[in-house]
Amino acid sequence: MILVPPEKIADYTRRGWWGTLTLWDLFVRHRDERPLDEAVADAPNRAEFAHGNPRRLRWLDLSHEVDALCLVLLDQGLRRDDILVMMLPNCVEQFVVYLACLRLGIVVTPVPVQYREHELAHILQTTGARAAITFTRIGRPDHGHASAAMFLDLARAHPALRHVLVWGDAPPAGTVVLGREPAAEPTAAQRTRVMAAEAAAAITANDVVTICWTSGTEAAPKGVPRSHNEWLVVPPFIIQAAQLQPLARLLNPFPLVNMSGFSGAFVTWLMLGGTVVQHHPFSLPVFLQQLREERIDYTVAPPAVLNMLLQNEALAQGIDFRRLSRIGSGSAPLAEWMMRGFAERFGVQIINYFGSNEGAALASSDIDMPDPASRAKDFPRIGVPGQSWASSTAQCIRSRLVDLDTGEEITTAGRPGELRFAGPTVFSAYYNAPAMSERAFDAQGYYRTGDLFEITGDRLQYYRYVGRSKDLVIRGGMNISSEEVESLLIGCPGVREVAVVGVPDPVLGEKLCACVAPVDGHVLRLEDLIDYLRREQRVAAFKLPEYLLPVPALPRNPVGKILKRELREQARALAPATP
Repeated sequence: MILVPPEKIADYTRRGWWGTLTLWDLFVRHRDERPLDEAVADAPNRAEFAHGNPRRLRWLDLSHEVDALCLVLLDQGLRRDDILVMMLPNCVEQFVVYLACLRLGIVVTPVPVQYREHELAHILQTTGARAAITFTRIGRPDHGHASAAMFLDLARAHPALRHVLVWGDAPPAGTVVLGREPAAEPTAAQRTRVMAAEAAAAITANDVVTICWTSGTEAAPKGVPRSHNEWLVVPPFIIQAAQLQPLARLLNPFPLVNMSGFSGAFVTWLMLGGTVVQHHPFSLPVFLQQLREERIDYTVAPPAVLNMLLQNEALAQGIDFRRLSRIGSGSAPLAEWMMRGFAERFGVQIINYFGSNEGAALASSDIDMPDPASRAKDFPRIGVPGQSWASSTAQCIRSRLVDLDTGEEITTAGRPGELRFAGPTVFSAYYNAPAMSERAFDAQGYYRTGDLFEITGDRLQYYRYVGRSKDLVIRGGMNISSEEVESLLIGCPGVREVAVVGVPDPVLGEKLCACVAPVDGHVLRLEDLIDYLRREQRVAAFKLPEYLLPVPALPRNPVGKILKRELREQARALAPATP
């Protein structure tokens, strides 16, 4: 399945950004060079979210598992360009599925384990997927979700879904049961059959590997197809920013279903030939245990977790920060005090990432931005004339900032606009959605991210995130970035997580509401937040919150983004009744 326009392939190939190497080629290289080295490992608490005991697979073991799954897929009649939905928690089986499918040219569409019938029906309808692969149960044995039974029910309404493949105990009737024991070395006949199917598929580096899904916080999820080349152009960006060496050990706490997980913990792994240690669901005690025991060279963590580690240094005891010298973060604004604190106390540089499934990507690392304080707020302004950066993507990406009201390109400081991207990391179209695809790009072919930035820096060398184009609170005609106020409030004592939304107001249009999850045992008042912003941060008065909504935790979607629409609904109740 090749969905990238031929002229785009020709252009990027001529420029040397894309090539002929496939992800399977990389796997074969490492399997042959280091068959007995450890490749992937489960989290120690696997029994809490999946069947069986934690597993650790060498490259050779993984190869045998892939051969075995390839044979099952072929037995079910699955071939090149068929689509398979994968719903699995972070586990070693994900690697088996990805590798088997990319070898045979079967397109994997991975979905978060939190998805249910509503989201999956949309995905099945959009893709026409022929198969699904999952566990019989995802979650604890006593109250886990019956994932396999759910897919069987969905198949009745979606006749294209012909096969439900499952690992696990007590598989329901009608499913294809996968091996419960470690796979043995294939026989000569089996190996010949799989190799013949691989040759017949004739996969190229421009064939689609995955269809990942946008977060769907504002609308139905959109499928983003990505080829081998589109995936392979991203990891050098991560490897360089994190200064990773071959054979590095990576700890993956992000769902292996989207850009952050797949690029950082699958494709980067294939390029380095190291080890991925899986983590699921996020558990701070388990995460810290893995950091201490697994000799981890690199990981990523949400800002709230990094804030917590810095606020309670006892939690970080026993972690080898000489080895784990860089940690990635993102998906929410980073606090300056946290960035500086990790550098000063632990010698750890935090990398600030911005990105999307569509392939828009920025990273603030100490290579290009040695000052932690600057890195918390700003990103290199890559892909514009006159700016030079060490980042590999800076050499091939083009970016521009556009005023959403006038369509004018912004080249001056302090003026918010939508950030747009073009280049080999950016997708070509949403799957089976021509109208949405057309709206996603501007007349010059740049992808519209929907994210607002402004230009800053003494040489206009940085982009600074302002917020989502739909995530502004307009108070009395003044535009207020929710993310800006959130990044300030996260440093307030007693605040664990915070999101800012607008509350309707009959006079001013909207007022700010701070939705706060406090640190355990801490009681926050609105006056505390206002005093902190006034005295410590010295912000303009119109940016001060006028409502406080205490919550036990911020609601998030399966890939970790805050569900602002739920908070807006709750905060609306705080507004005075309209006469």
